[in-house]
Amino acid sequence: MFSTQTVIQKSGIQFGTSGARGLVTQFTPEVCAAFTHAFVASLKRSYPVKRMAIAIDNRPSSPAIAQACIAALMQRGIESVYYGVIPTPALAYSAMQDGIPCIMVTGSHIPFDRNGLKFYTPDGEITKADEQAILIVNQEFTSLADLPSLSVNTDAAKQYAERYTSLFDVDLLQGKRIGIYEHSSAGRDIYSQLFSSLGAEVISLERSDEFVPIDTEAVSEVDKAKAKTWSKQYHLDAIFSTDGDGDRPLVADENGEWLRGDILGVLCAQAMQMQGLAVPVSCNTVIETIPQFTKVSRTKIGSPYVIAEFAELAKQYQAISGFEANGGYLLGSDVEINGKILKALPTRDAVLPFIMLLSTAKNSGITALVNALPARYTHSDRIQNFATAKSLVIMEMGKSDPDSLISQVGFNDASVEDVDVTDGLRLTLSNQTIFHLRPSGNAPELRCYAEASSFEQAQGIVNQVLSQIQQM
Repeated sequence: MFSTQTVIQKSGIQFGTSGARGLVTQFTPEVCAAFTHAFVASLKRSYPVKRMAIAIDNRPSSPAIAQACIAALMQRGIESVYYGVIPTPALAYSAMQDGIPCIMVTGSHIPFDRNGLKFYTPDGEITKADEQAILIVNQEFTSLADLPSLSVNTDAAKQYAERYTSLFDVDLLQGKRIGIYEHSSAGRDIYSQLFSSLGAEVISLERSDEFVPIDTEAVSEVDKAKAKTWSKQYHLDAIFSTDGDGDRPLVADENGEWLRGDILGVLCAQAMQMQGLAVPVSCNTVIETIPQFTKVSRTKIGSPYVIAEFAELAKQYQAISGFEANGGYLLGSDVEINGKILKALPTRDAVLPFIMLLSTAKNSGITALVNALPARYTHSDRIQNFATAKSLVIMEMGKSDPDSLISQVGFNDASVEDVDVTDGLRLTLSNQTIFHLRPSGNAPELRCYAEASSFEQAQGIVNQVLSQIQQM
């Protein structure tokens, strides 16, 4: 017999900002079973669990992990429905409509030698409290027998596409040329048909048989160059892509310039006439300058914190949502679009912000919408393979003596005006620039965010800070 608590503790797998993450080698069949049994046991305190949905991303390790999770469900007498490779929001939406929990096998944007599990109750993405409930459950289970074969149900993929195509006329995107940077995105087989059904001419770009870890917050120079080349070569009106599991969008305008995720979020929120917003502390401060948004609540980084804030916003506002700097958009309430109701989906979604952007930019173009916003620019990047212990030392230094830290990273002509420790260390300087340091919650990385009055200045701040930290 195995104990879920013991197996999980020994695995080394931890919950980060979005699910449980670890090395593929740590996700043994017994570890996958332990997480599944613990999730079921935690659910049964509030929900009857008779069916559960499972889906995966395109990582080589994902099918075997799904098999182990399904085998564990079989041990508990729970029916499973396997949706194959689909975006995380597609799985979450379908499961919510069916009133059942689900598990998504994905490591999102992290390298292919890692993977993860995301858990959803029948009401949506789990909270931090739910994560703790999974970790403290002490459920016994037996070793898995042979792993079951996988048979794909296509209903969730169809339902996800219909969620958006049903809102608009079939000629919404008539005359538009949209490039889809497919790489290994879990939604790559859905997006082309979705946008084509709304009238767009779709060009497939760079599908990959190998897993590509796209980080929508730290777009590579190679991908920046690709977008500009594709835009000119194919005369594109927009380019759409996502991270590995399709919950974070990567969108380029008609010039092949990738939009920052929080700017995309602002434009989507404006288009949907949102009243209350919950956004992580790392998002662009341009959000607070938009009069339409009656309330903007700042949270820790991670979708569970954004979702938790929805409960507070719902006490005063009807139209509520949130988004992250990575572009993922979370719809916290039902909203009316074109006289039709779009159901709440309190988990990150990549399609919603893109399709709302396209509907708004139908006549003006995307660049004009972006240029109409106040001029505040953000940039972010990260140091990979940077020990968390080192990051924490730097955090403590900045909290105890922030002026000393900014001096050490090369800001000798400015002083610290505000210190925000909501999540990591966010310093507002006297020259009205911002830089924000934060260790990753699920990988040995230190991320730096910056905000300034020009993109070049924001980019320079990030490069300077990360370079100086590596030398410290």
